[in-house]
Amino acid sequence: MKAAILVEQNQPLVLADLVLPEQLSFGQVLVKVHFSGICGAQLNEIDGTKGPDRFLPHLLGHEGSGVVQEVGEGVKTVTQGDHVVMHWRPSDGLQSEPPTYRWGNRRVNAGWVTTFNEMAVVSENRLTPIPKDFDLKIAPLFGCAVTTAMGVINNDAQVKIGQSVVVYGVGGVGLNIVQAAGMVSANPVIGIDLFDHKLQMASKFGATHTFNACTTTNLENHLREIVGTKGADVVIDTTGNTRVIEQAYELTHPDGKTILVGVPRKGDNISIYSLPLHFKKVLKGSHGGSAEPHRDIPAYIRLCQIGKLQLEWLITHTFSFECINEAIGFIRSGEAGRVVVSL
Repeated sequence: MKAAILVEQNQPLVLADLVLPEQLSFGQVLVKVHFSGICGAQLNEIDGTKGPDRFLPHLLGHEGSGVVQEVGEGVKTVTQGDHVVMHWRPSDGLQSEPPTYRWGNRRVNAGWVTTFNEMAVVSENRLTPIPKDFDLKIAPLFGCAVTTAMGVINNDAQVKIGQSVVVYGVGGVGLNIVQAAGMVSANPVIGIDLFDHKLQMASKFGATHTFNACTTTNLENHLREIVGTKGADVVIDTTGNTRVIEQAYELTHPDGKTILVGVPRKGDNISIYSLPLHFKKVLKGSHGGSAEPHRDIPAYIRLCQIGKLQLEWLITHTFSFECINEAIGFIRSGEAGRVVVSL
């Protein structure tokens, strides 16, 4: 099967044919991957944001959709023929050992789930079955973008009705955060980005106000005019830019919460005045919105089916698998909403 392999950090992925393991081990599931999302986490792995990678060469991808081909011993939550979401957050079922693939004479490592490959050996607890009539192109969004965003609002920020929310960066995750904030009746909901067309999308997803950080002078003053002079109740950063994180913290109300979704490069430190943290102000990093896929994904699919959760507009571009490096480059440009790859 064909796969996109991270062979060297800060270099394009290598497309090559890999050999699958001869048999599935306890708790493993073989999935034919149909669509994969591309998340900031994969860009971070390619760039070495968290430091040198000791597992090279290895496979990438943690949000996808596919069809179960075969199940290993002990697997009970999915069966052959099931349509599934592939996700990085652990869920129901067994956690298996990670698979190993062969590339000629080389070993290629993989985690409990990978999606940049036509066939994937996945740990049972990284799969959630979905209705067979649900669009497999949209389904990868439940692997990270949607579940993370909804979890940021529900679990990390615990936004209350009428609280003000500011979102820095309205890409794939940020747009869903905007939508989730609107769904719990936050007000106002403000989106900030560098691209006008993404801000227009944020308005479609429920932002009450939007600002282009490049073209707006005295941005903080404009924001405080809307949320109040003491700042916003909840400020969420998806960019991972340290200067933006500092701005987000400063904009947060003394009793409010700053939630960090984006991850800065290792060594890029933030500088803040920490005294408010000893009182009621909160600075918190999100880990996938503390999502529980087996519970959350079926609930969000039901919301899609009744029209309360809109995802069709979120996917702005689709690339063929052969063009995955082009897709990654396009994401880096900052112009995309969510990008999916068709395998």
